[in-house]
Order: sequence, then structure tokens, then C-alpha cells
Amino acid sequence: MLALSTVGVFLFVAAATLAVGLGNGSRRARALQRLAAKPKTASGFLPSPVTVWRELVDRLGSAVPASPKDLPLLRRRLVRAGWRNPEAVRFFQGARAVGVAAFAMATLAVAFHSHAASGNLLLGVGAAAVMGYMAPMQFLQFRIRRRQHAIEKGLPNALDLMVVCVESGLGIDQTMVQVAKELGNAHPEICEEFALMNLELRAGKRRAEALHNLAERTAVDDLRKLVAVLVQTDRFGTSIAQCLRGHADYLRVLARQRAEERAAKLAIKLVFPIFFCVLPSLFVVTVGPVLTRMVRDLVPMIENM
Repeated sequence: MLALSTVGVFLFVAAATLAVGLGNGSRRARALQRLAAKPKTASGFLPSPVTVWRELVDRLGSAVPASPKDLPLLRRRLVRAGWRNPEAVRFFQGARAVGVAAFAMATLAVAFHSHAASGNLLLGVGAAAVMGYMAPMQFLQFRIRRRQHAIEKGLPNALDLMVVCVESGLGIDQTMVQVAKELGNAHPEICEEFALMNLELRAGKRRAEALHNLAERTAVDDLRKLVAVLVQTDRFGTSIAQCLRGHADYLRVLARQRAEERAAKLAIKLVFPIFFCVLPSLFVVTVGPVLTRMVRDLVPMIENM
């Protein structure tokens, strides 16, 4: 019995060891198979719509280059909108070409569906092509205005933080870096411009040149005034903290005056909506029942006469 039990234990241990070894070997083989690079077949590769769109716009932009005369202005506008990619001009031209083709094809489809005349068809396709050509520029102008408004909104808070940093002993360059770091989540647009200015200073540009580039990139009047104040302060050696505090107060007064101006214009702007939208419905509610009763009472009297 002792010999049989010993043999049984030996066989059990051997079987367990063999099972564990086989399991480890299969796991190692599966791990190596997962890590091995799988060859990609052409039939199983499906590009995403974003990739297809980017490739289409890129190729159309390369086929329809921008005019050399308008290229500097277009680059400046793209930078003011926040697009600093060197290939942004080509993508913009491709978007224009796609817009012209898409608007023209949509107009052709609508015209064929409604059986429009040939003269109206040509006129509609031409107008749609012009709209498709102008739509990317209008979107670009909208992006520029929205970004400039965001910079104007964040400038007073940035100035307050600049005053605190300067009074604590930091220089103007370190102040720009600290403002870009602290207000990155609240006002990313102006912090991005400050960070880019700091990169220009590190690259070796003079402070006055970097400040002028900051004003040129944004094209915001309030920021241009700040740049003029900083350049004048740097040139004459006056107190930076005092100038920044005075400029921050000036910007707040200017913002209050703009708000008062908009509030004064509100009454005039409300005349047309009230006259064309509110008054007709008010007349229907107040005068409608009276007219209905008058017609209901007077028409039988007129018929009996």
C-alpha cells in the first residue's frame, strides 16, 4: 500500500507539473503572438472619414494654390484665427475648392429636382459657386472675431496678475511666463500669445520687437495699447507696476463705457422686433375677440335689413 500511494503521489505531482508547464508555454506563445506585428492587408484597411477629408482638402489645396499677392494677408489672418500650421494656407485653399464644388452640386441637384429653366440654372449654379468660395473666408473672419473677443475678455485679469507679479519682484519676461502658466485654463488665447512671445524672446529677439509681433498677431486694440505702454516703459525706465495698474484701470473704464453704450443702443434695436413680432400678436389677442363678436352680431343684422 505504501508503494502504491508513493507511486500515486509521484504520478499526481508529475501530471500537475506537466499541466503547469504546458499552460505557461501556451500563455507565452499567446503573448508573443500578440506582440508580433500583424501584416496589414489592403482589403481590411478602411481609412477614417477624417483622414479621407484631410487628404482630399490637401490635394485640392496643392492643385489650387493661393495668389502670391494675397498670400501674406491670408497667412496673417490664419495666424490671427489661431492656425499657425505652415500647411494652413493649403488646407484653406482646398476648403475653398471643396466649398465651390459642394455648393454647385447641391444647387444642380435642387434645380434638376425642381425642373428649373436653363437660364435660372446657370444663374443659381454661379451664385452657389460664389457662396462656396466666400464661405471659408467668412468662417475665418468669424474665428478671428471670436478669438479677439476672448483676448479682450481675458486681458484685464491678465493685467491684474501682471501687476501682482511685477510688484513681487519679477521682471516683465518672467511675468509673461507666470501669467501664461496661471491663466492657461481660464483664458487660453491670451496665454498662448504670451507663451509665444516668451519663445521669441528666448530665440533672441529684442523685447520691443517681440511686443510688436504680439500686437500684430492679435490685432486687438486694447493689447496694442498695452504693448505701446510696455515699450514706452522699457524705453524710458518708468515704473512698470504703476503703468500696468493705470492701464488696467483704463481698460475697466473702457469696458464699462462700452457696456453703457450697448445698453443705450438696446432700446433702438428693440423697436423693430417689438413692432413686427410683439405688436401683431398683441393685436390678435386683444382686438381679435372684439372683431369676431362684431362680425357675428352685425352680419345677421345686415342680412335682415
